Amino acid sequence: MRKVLSLVLTVLVTSFSGNSIASSDTRALVELPEMMQAHMLSNMRDHLVAINEILVYLGSGELDKAAETAEYRLGMSSLESHGASHMAKFMPEGMRQAGTTMHKAASRFALKAQEGEVLAAYKALTEITSACVACHSGYKVK
Repeated sequence: MRKVLSLVLTVLVTSFSGNSIASSDTRALVELPEMMQAHMLSNMRDHLVAINEILVYLGSGELDKAAETAEYRLGMSSLESHGASHMAKFMPEGMRQAGTTMHKAASRFALKAQEGEVLAAYKALTEITSACVACHSGYKVK
């Protein structure tokens, strides 16, 4: 019982001590109208689903399907369906650049995947995910 009580007290003290992970979050807050924030988060969840689908297609050797998913869900062809021009004016320049980098990388990945070499396609996929990591490392929404 003492061990449990000690553990609970340790967790409580750590939670309220100001040393939590959340308090060390140095990412820039991007404030958006509520509807726009929901739209952006929905787009990003779809991007994550698309990346997962791409990985499944790569793993099963279906590079043409991986290319199609990349281009139409993440690439330059996806901008209109995601409302990119409407969203961009609310983003800080660095966030906008990270998004553009990701969309262009997805289109380059699609071309690379169509060439049929799995390892080259995986390498090109890292350009997409690196842009995602850069943006999520630098920015947050409420």
